[in-house]
Amino acid sequence: MNSVSFFIFLSYIICSLLYSNTTDFTNPSTFILLGIPGLEATHLWISIPFCAMYAIAVLGNFTILFIVKREPSLHEPMFYFLCMLAVTDLVMSTSTLPKMLSIFWFNSREISFSACLTQMYFIHCFSEMESGILVAMAFDRYMAICNPLRYSMTLTSSVVAKIGLAVVLLTLPYPFLARRWPYCRTNIIPHSYCGHIAVVNLACADIRISSYYGLFNLFSVIGMDVFFIAVSYTLILRAIFRLPTKDARLKTFGTCSSHLCAILALYIPHFFSSLMQRFGQNVPLHLRVLIASMYLLMPPMLHPIIYGVRTKQIRGRLLQLFTHKQN
Repeated sequence: MNSVSFFIFLSYIICSLLYSNTTDFTNPSTFILLGIPGLEATHLWISIPFCAMYAIAVLGNFTILFIVKREPSLHEPMFYFLCMLAVTDLVMSTSTLPKMLSIFWFNSREISFSACLTQMYFIHCFSEMESGILVAMAFDRYMAICNPLRYSMTLTSSVVAKIGLAVVLLTLPYPFLARRWPYCRTNIIPHSYCGHIAVVNLACADIRISSYYGLFNLFSVIGMDVFFIAVSYTLILRAIFRLPTKDARLKTFGTCSSHLCAILALYIPHFFSSLMQRFGQNVPLHLRVLIASMYLLMPPMLHPIIYGVRTKQIRGRLLQLFTHKQN
């Protein structure tokens, strides 16, 4: 948890230094976010499920953080990674949803140039950090099942810190590239938040380098994460099928099922949303924006539900907490 807190602080300092007082005649002082273009009349209704998802995400992730902090028996690498995932989910959803709701409820569409770039950085930084945490959790499961004697020696705090620092540095080019383009066409972003492609598409310049870097990150960073997760689970499944009894196989696989659900909750909408933003010109704009907005809210909402229901230790402590309060 300390590693994630450090990277939140580092990201904030980077954004403050890079984006304060950066506007000039080529950069607008503000952007205008349209929310869900074409569905302005239903913004109030759309805000209801969005607000509910955010409330579940905040309550669920804070509950996981509270339970792990309160229970000494959960002070293990697996649950530390779960806490890191919870903090990342909270940051990613909080960096976008309050502004979305201000658009839906109060028609407050303006966002400053520096705030837009800061939001862009936080979205991409913490979505990739979340992916990296899921890789670390997959490797953690592999070590616990296939190589338990070296379990406590591999994913140390320094290794986790280095992974997080790499993510922070890899996502820095997003706002740097967006900042260097001249924006002389319009300052209206047909989106509910400042995504990288949505912003640079407004530039009156050749933005291929931004587009190529976005695709590079999608297929190299996220793609490599998926590859390492697939390798980890291939080795895990091979070890599971070598167990002597069916009960042992089911019990061991059960320890991985919640993590597999969390992986699907993140990567399926992520790839679908990213590819649709770049190649889905024939898809209605309001549908593309809705899917992209849901992508930022679905994993933070689903992760605490998945781990709360499917992880025996979390579920047990949660039930214990509620029954203790009732008594």
